[in-house]
Amino acid sequence: MVADTNDDETETVPEVEPSLLRDIQADLEESLLGGPRRYTRLEIAEFAGVSVERADRLWVSMGYAVDTDPHGVMFTEGDIEALRTIASLVDRGIISPDREVAAARALGQSMSRLAEWQVSLISTHIIEQLAGSTDSDPEAIRRQVRELTADILPAVESLQAYVWRRHIASTTGRNVGNPGEEVASRTLVVGFADIVGYTSLTRQLGARDLADLLERFESASASVISGHHGWVVKTVGDEVMFAVESPADAAAIAFTLQEQVLPDEGDPNLRVGLAMGPALVRFGDLYGSVVNTAARLTSSARPGTVLIDDELAGALADTPGCYLKQLRPRRVRGIRRLEQYVLRRDREG
Repeated sequence: MVADTNDDETETVPEVEPSLLRDIQADLEESLLGGPRRYTRLEIAEFAGVSVERADRLWVSMGYAVDTDPHGVMFTEGDIEALRTIASLVDRGIISPDREVAAARALGQSMSRLAEWQVSLISTHIIEQLAGSTDSDPEAIRRQVRELTADILPAVESLQAYVWRRHIASTTGRNVGNPGEEVASRTLVVGFADIVGYTSLTRQLGARDLADLLERFESASASVISGHHGWVVKTVGDEVMFAVESPADAAAIAFTLQEQVLPDEGDPNLRVGLAMGPALVRFGDLYGSVVNTAARLTSSARPGTVLIDDELAGALADTPGCYLKQLRPRRVRGIRRLEQYVLRRDREG
């Protein structure tokens, strides 16, 4: 891999006055939120039928700033409907009262990351279109941005709804008969895969090469994990966290990650850690000692290898195609004695 030492190429963007940018932002906000800002904190809480304190907690949990001025106008008709919807989910028993803030926070965090990507996508398209335009009149530019947005947003929203429904269907199929959010735990294999030497790579690569590396890593990892009946819990920079129910599928994921993710000459190595045990499943994330064990094994693994714990080793002992080599136990913080095994593909198995 050749480091990109040149500055990234930039688009030729037309000069836009700050006042025009503010007008464009206001146009977009009104379009997205279904109307202008009309209501204060007190008014929206009253119209939605909830207390001001409850409304504030929910907005902050979803990641929105709340104006401390009780007379500040910052809410729309759409915001009232959203508060009513959350309240109705609690009233109908779909979300328990003590979980509504956690549910709002999980939704807000997930949608925030998605929104960052979507705004980048839409902004890039708009900038490209404006760069090729001969219009310089502020009203003409505003009109062009409104037309572009009206064309793009429904398509993005439709695709988002489809992907959400598809994931609901997939997750429902995986979780039928398993305990829900209110129950303590499920027995899962939890795994991590990370890029070895990522910190030094960030100093060597230009932004484009680094973005390409991360895109290939995330895309290939997600394909491998889902292709062997697992699911991605989250990705954080150079690391992907995943889970799977079957020990044999977990081994297949680990082998295939090492073989097919970042396979080009000059690509960095991966290291993978797997642990099996009870995990608390909460709003799409996983918690418990099994998560900590898997993370510790990953950080201990040598480049290009897979380390697993003794629970998973026992489950894979008679699995065809798996070769296990026990290593000396390690003492690590948070785990008094970490039993560890190298997992390799047995070509003769």
